[in-house]
Amino acid sequence: MQQNQYKVIVLDLDGTLTNDKKEITPRTKAALTAAMEQGVRVVLASGRPFYGITALAEELDLKRYGGFIMAFNGGKIIDCASGEVICNQKLDDRTIPLLYREAKENAMEILTYQGPEIVTTKRDNKYVLTEAFINKMQVRQLDDFPSEVVTPLNKCLIVGDPKPLHQLELRLKALLRGKVDVYRSAGFFLECVPPGVDKSLSLQMLLDRLHLTREEVIACGDGYNDITMIRFAGLGVAMANATKEVQDAADYVTWSNEEDGVAHVVEKFMLKER
Repeated sequence: MQQNQYKVIVLDLDGTLTNDKKEITPRTKAALTAAMEQGVRVVLASGRPFYGITALAEELDLKRYGGFIMAFNGGKIIDCASGEVICNQKLDDRTIPLLYREAKENAMEILTYQGPEIVTTKRDNKYVLTEAFINKMQVRQLDDFPSEVVTPLNKCLIVGDPKPLHQLELRLKALLRGKVDVYRSAGFFLECVPPGVDKSLSLQMLLDRLHLTREEVIACGDGYNDITMIRFAGLGVAMANATKEVQDAADYVTWSNEEDGVAHVVEKFMLKER
């Protein structure tokens, strides 16, 4: 790939685009704005819900520049310019009571997203509050989660202490194979999403729409759920704060999210002499 031929940059958010305060630094914002002024499309790809990404999309002015949001790890794709929902994958409603029952029987909490709110079985749970902080969303407690939650849902999140949550992960993987994909995005977060939801598959769908190829894409991430898109992209980038497995999947390792790692990539591969 010749210099300046990258047309799209796909960015994970937490641990990648944002620093540890969940903020986009001025240098990173300036680099991305310069790239967008030159026609680069920015795609924000995260396990977060749509409303947990909109503030960052607005800060980068993705509506003006024709960017995209890939929420729920690609389960929902939104065109920021038009507001069109390009893809929207949902959980089977019949799995919700089972996920709720398994969470409660293991002394854990479950949450999901209803518009701009997080709804959950226990509002003041520390892990629920962590999810609320990450997404900058208000929390509402439901007394009867299975009957009160408004379906269909893109995702449920079961939260609990890491060791027992790992045991529940193994149980649910076996119990729900082919019906729900189950994996941890953090030690205390167990993601429950429709089968086949994957950042790289959703990215391919978006590229088809834009008539672009994977060779024209840079993808940056730090988590296990970023590995497929890092391997898929023409230039797969891991952050310095990523685990060894993520770094091993990448073509290039940039600086950490605390050191403007995304800005470094944009400046090095997208903003060279034109």
